[in-house]
Amino acid sequence: MKRSPRDLKRYTAGERGNHWLVAITFVLLALSGLAFFHPAFFPLVQLFGGGTWARILHPYIGVVMALGFVLMVIRFWRLNLIRDRDVQWLKEAPKLVTEEHHVMPEQDKYNGGQKVLFWLLIASMLGLTLSGVLMWRAWWNLPVEIVRASVVLHAVSAAALFGLIILHIYAAIWTRGTLRAMVYGTVNRAWAKYHHPIWYRRMTGEKE
Repeated sequence: MKRSPRDLKRYTAGERGNHWLVAITFVLLALSGLAFFHPAFFPLVQLFGGGTWARILHPYIGVVMALGFVLMVIRFWRLNLIRDRDVQWLKEAPKLVTEEHHVMPEQDKYNGGQKVLFWLLIASMLGLTLSGVLMWRAWWNLPVEIVRASVVLHAVSAAALFGLIILHIYAAIWTRGTLRAMVYGTVNRAWAKYHHPIWYRRMTGEKE
């Protein structure tokens, strides 16, 4: 992909590495988790060296993903605080489907939809991590009622996270130019000005 020296820096190498660490561990957990969830997916354990190794590795990979996600939250939570303009953006969001982008409220580095996704991801990860810890019987033996409730919460949280990640990937592909930001760390000025004009002006010093 051809890049211009005038492109704007959207993500640092550390931020991109953090993102891809969480993404890779999510894929590994999804594969092993599906293998435990239903017999039809059990052959996926062969990707981890068999059922025993898949069972051993799954929670430890989960710890890595949880820690990586905490780092992402620390990096980005301030940028995802929901403002009045984000609420207005969400109200007008259906107009994006009819390509009425010109009527949308101007957005900063992230728009209202991205911010809502961010907080829903946090909620799903909290449920997934808490339930995973409670059902990790290699380290402690809690009452069976707690373990059973944790299994249900784990499955529900995982399903929610699956859906949110699919939405995240779809939006990144649908909005052309978004993926390159997390691969190369930069976006072109036209993209920034069109999708995130407030952020664009702050980065370039241009006035309205």
